[in-house]
Amino acid sequence: QPQLVESGGGSVQAGESLRLSCTVSGYFFNNYYMGWFRQAPGKGREGVAAAGVDGSTTYADSVKGRFTVSKDYATKTLYLQMNNLRPEDTAKYYCARASRPLFGSAVFRPDSYHFWGQGTQVTVSP
Repeated sequence: QPQLVESGGGSVQAGESLRLSCTVSGYFFNNYYMGWFRQAPGKGREGVAAAGVDGSTTYADSVKGRFTVSKDYATKTLYLQMNNLRPEDTAKYYCARASRPLFGSAVFRPDSYHFWGQGTQVTVSP
């Protein structure tokens, strides 16, 4: 059974940075499409960034130019570098693994992903 464990969340002020990590086990890391999602209180789960098997990356418009998703194959870790954080980035952040390649609107649909971590909280104050 695949396992995903996020870490790196915290409380920061607007303009600061955080790097989230998602360490995976139980499957061959290189072979699967992975994504970062977030969920703020009272809102639905929102796709933030995704990384394809071929090295491709996709970002939500709200984070383009500020967030970077990357993979470390040696440590089987997915990262989300978040710069210039804003109060509206406050949410619980989750990493997820899909079971097939994703394209177009499927990239940021939560039901495209079948395995999820427990999430890590990010709070950004003004």
